Amino acid sequence: MKSRGEHDPVSPPEDSEIRSWKWRLILSWIFTIPIAALMIFERIFDIVLIDMPYSVIVILALGFPVVFIFGWETIRGGLRGLFTAYFNMDSLIALGTIIAYVTGLFSFSGLVQDYSGVAAMIMAFFTTGKYVEAKARGRASQEIRKLLELGAKKCTILRGNKEVEIPIEEVKVGDLMLIKPGEKIPTDGIVVKGESSVDESMVTGESLPIDKMKGHTVIGATINQDGTLVVKVTKVGSETFLAHIIQLVEEAQGTKVPIQKLADKITSVFVPIILALAVLTFLNWWLLSGDLSRAIGVGVSVLVIACPCALGLATPTALMVGSGMGAKRGILFRKGEAIQTMKEVKTIIFDKTGTITQGKPQVTNIKSFISEKSLLEIAASLEHLSEHPIARAIVNRAALRRFANVTSFKILRGRGVEGKIGRNAIVIGNRLLMKERKINISKIIPFLEICEGEGKTTLIVARDKKVLGAIAVADAIKEDSQQAINFLHQQGYRTVMITGDNEKTARAIARQAGITEVIANVLPEEKAKKVEELQKHGMVAFIGDGINDAPALKQSNVGIAMGTGTDIAIEAGDIVLARGSLMGAVQSIALSKAIFVKIKQNLFWAFAYNTVAIPLAVAGLLHPIIAEIAMALSSISVVSNANLLRRKMI
Repeated sequence: MKSRGEHDPVSPPEDSEIRSWKWRLILSWIFTIPIAALMIFERIFDIVLIDMPYSVIVILALGFPVVFIFGWETIRGGLRGLFTAYFNMDSLIALGTIIAYVTGLFSFSGLVQDYSGVAAMIMAFFTTGKYVEAKARGRASQEIRKLLELGAKKCTILRGNKEVEIPIEEVKVGDLMLIKPGEKIPTDGIVVKGESSVDESMVTGESLPIDKMKGHTVIGATINQDGTLVVKVTKVGSETFLAHIIQLVEEAQGTKVPIQKLADKITSVFVPIILALAVLTFLNWWLLSGDLSRAIGVGVSVLVIACPCALGLATPTALMVGSGMGAKRGILFRKGEAIQTMKEVKTIIFDKTGTITQGKPQVTNIKSFISEKSLLEIAASLEHLSEHPIARAIVNRAALRRFANVTSFKILRGRGVEGKIGRNAIVIGNRLLMKERKINISKIIPFLEICEGEGKTTLIVARDKKVLGAIAVADAIKEDSQQAINFLHQQGYRTVMITGDNEKTARAIARQAGITEVIANVLPEEKAKKVEELQKHGMVAFIGDGINDAPALKQSNVGIAMGTGTDIAIEAGDIVLARGSLMGAVQSIALSKAIFVKIKQNLFWAFAYNTVAIPLAVAGLLHPIIAEIAMALSSISVVSNANLLRRKMI
């Protein structure tokens, strides 16, 4: 199939980036820790471990790979920024570490003191921050690999009277596929023979399987349940529904632009100012004092004190602490930018099945003209022979240890089931089946109308053409859905439910959940478009759990995936609710806001530190070593402040 060849399920670039920064972090500190030990013992405690000038040579040797190998990407980016006037955080890191390192070489001439160890420490701190950031960003694009894995690998084709198994790539339009019970449907097609129920939940997110008969279309990657189907292939490769979903995910992912972080905006102004200040400071001290060594030392102090390690750690440390808090509550932040975006969200869109509802049918109402126990025994005895989820709901409600012996059992596709218990003819099904069997249902109609008005599926149970009662089955809402949605309303959010279900069922579920805005009868590929339309009125969060929700999750400003849903939805989400509870969505919103507040505090303290320390460095009151210690303390203060987030009640 073409689409499978077009996408190579290799490890995404984000995975390799995380691994790369991890190794650079580990190796940087392996070389930096001995440097720090030498500097601390010799320059603070006055304990000489290695005689001069050999200690400088050792520090230069140990610091070289940290600065120019593990930190080469940063050095290169920073220097490029200096030449192109595109300043970023790397610019100060690059210039500060290079100048500090070079002082080690010039220290042999006696012109300046050796600050080369500071260079390695700066780069090690910076590498640590970059690893934390890469880790926090999550693994984008993994949903594409997951989608590709959904497709069938083999397909049974009918060639005359023979069944031939071939690779899915060799299937052609017009081939007749034989699909047995329990098998995955290889590709899109139309049923030409047979009847069965097909579980399309992995694609549509809807819990109830769809009855398929001659003339009905089927979707590749869905599961055939209880009948054998012969399907004529209508689409292969990039034309299939699954391939289309992949394309939508890729397009939505490509057009979603993350909000520029506050730190980057400020840094674009902060860096050139510091660079100019460092040069002016160096020239001023050199011209006024005539002491080149002193001038270089003061200039390096300005660069070192301004190196934005605290700034670099401000966001990822708060994010990591918040992520840990979320994990304990079943809230997983996959994309860091979602935390910044969440505070701007005005509208929250909910998928119905598996998000607001439990995602599986349950018996909700029973009307019986005999004992309820007897009605359930009769119904369950027939329904346990069917694999339909509605049948399983009845069997689960009856909870029988033994079933009555049933003969002449038949599944009547789209209508119900029938069979015999002893000499009694039992018919269970919808109004159409009762009409076909000429069974009078007038006395049960009021019950049917009430239940059907609430969007429930009703089954009438008859014995020997006499109605015994009826059973209503529905996908009930989760226990905390209404509570969560009410809380969001109190917080001023606009809530909207979107579903592929019919308007009647959708409205019934929405009323129970407390949602007034409903968008029903939405095809899977249209969900992302509906999200885009609502984004015209403000930022949107989307909460869903099905494969068909993946494009909408990516299109939304913040995608919240239910962890109890499909892997595809989970991989497409910015935030994942592992417990599948909508109260988790409420908590994730509150936690996102708390994390962002902490990030702003960290950024404030990072810049406040510079506001106080830089003038001291310009005045020559800070030795570069003291500047390095102050820089380290600022980083520690940022990390400590981030950890205060743990006290926040979510």
